[in-house]
Amino acid sequence: MMERLNEILGEAGISKVKLAKYLGVSRQMVYNYLEMDTINEWPLEKKMKLFSLLNIKSTDDIEEIKVDNEFIKHINNLLNDESTTLIEKGGLYFDGIKTGDQKILNDIIYLLKDKLSNNDDESSAIAKYLYYFIETLETNPETKFILAYIAKSTGFIKADEYVFDSDQQFAFESIFYSAMLMYINGSASREKLIEVHKKFEQSIEIKHEEKLSRTQELYTTQSQALKELGYTELTKENAAEVLEKMAEIESRKI
Repeated sequence: MMERLNEILGEAGISKVKLAKYLGVSRQMVYNYLEMDTINEWPLEKKMKLFSLLNIKSTDDIEEIKVDNEFIKHINNLLNDESTTLIEKGGLYFDGIKTGDQKILNDIIYLLKDKLSNNDDESSAIAKYLYYFIETLETNPETKFILAYIAKSTGFIKADEYVFDSDQQFAFESIFYSAMLMYINGSASREKLIEVHKKFEQSIEIKHEEKLSRTQELYTTQSQALKELGYTELTKENAAEVLEKMAEIESRKI
């Protein structure tokens, strides 16, 4: 029975992540469920949700399931039903976001939550790097091109889809693909890679120094603004006034 269930999930394209989101459990818990001897060992609520997903009334019906277009359509309708997949939003506010984007945001949060539930350093780093990645979207157009490239190369969108600057995106994807081929084929020599990586490290150091310099500059400007206004510290009450004074001080340097 469990072997057939796994076959059905594979044939219908139901990933463990999708099934976990539908059942309202972690991905690891789905693996635990699928390793049980029988579905009757599952919690009653989860078993009934699975029956609803598979459109059956009992475990005996599993062997009779035929994975055809109608079956896949039924499953996709349930998996994509926001009322069955929406996570507890808690302190998050989805107001002002259109329905389709709410679904995307919901799925992103769910995937991150599932990843972070591993409680390991790698998962934490992935979430942190993703946060930094999103932060750069407005300042680095290449970041958006990377997103599009990944979506295309993994088959989620068509290769000729261009949402951003098409000329720049086309050039970036061509160069990035060439670089990925070199990486996959191992055609770049170790010596050349070391040389290039040193240049990369140097560019990062320069950016860190620039950031530290800018941070120190802002701190100095803030201190000067507080002094000129007669304050000893920045508070909620004087924040707007201090920021305005900082802008004035910055304008003097032009």
